[in-house]
Amino acid sequence: MPDDQIVVTGASKGIGAAIARELATRGHQVVCLSRSGKAPAGYGISCDMTDETSVVAAFKEVASNGSVAGLVNNAGVHMGSPSATLQTSEFDQVMRLNATAVMIAAREVYPFLKNKGGVIVNIGSFFDKLGVPDSLAYCASKAAVGAMTRCLAVEWASAGINVMNVAPGYIETDLNRVFLAQENVKRWMSKRIPTGAPGKPADVAQLVAVLFGENIPFLTGETIYIDGAQGVNH
Repeated sequence: MPDDQIVVTGASKGIGAAIARELATRGHQVVCLSRSGKAPAGYGISCDMTDETSVVAAFKEVASNGSVAGLVNNAGVHMGSPSATLQTSEFDQVMRLNATAVMIAAREVYPFLKNKGGVIVNIGSFFDKLGVPDSLAYCASKAAVGAMTRCLAVEWASAGINVMNVAPGYIETDLNRVFLAQENVKRWMSKRIPTGAPGKPADVAQLVAVLFGENIPFLTGETIYIDGAQGVNH
């Protein structure tokens, strides 16, 4: 079993929890960061990803428990609002968790990876390339994740660090299960998603686990969309 730890942010539920469990199942040592500190696998650390001091302290604790092999930047939030009435505070709140926290976490894990390499997987969204009503802040934040992925991949390639962006489409979780179960939504999804229905957290988790499990040094800086082909459906 590998001794190196993989840190997963926003790991207490949803896609983050699925990623943590999948990595653990494949033999990785998993550290789960979340506000609650709950860990579906491995061990948990209570951490508010919008609080820089909290993030810095969390990574110091991780490093004190052993070497670090990688990071999954999964924590995020979606707050819908018409653009004409979007408050600056709402925009900032989304950007702080979805984008700024990604930068801070990557920066804090870098010292532990630079001498031996590792993998950083950012969880973006296929909304990064779409125009979605009432989702200006979310779309902007996920586009920023893609841009940061490219920049970090170029800067850190010489340190042996691969940086990838996994961008899901509609994924069924506890937060949206009731909404997705509505008949009108199911009909719309069946027409828009070529595979016929939203994905599952396990779909994303398996892809992330593959990126950690396979040693592909030449694969870095890319966004991999996992959306049932919805994003390319005419």
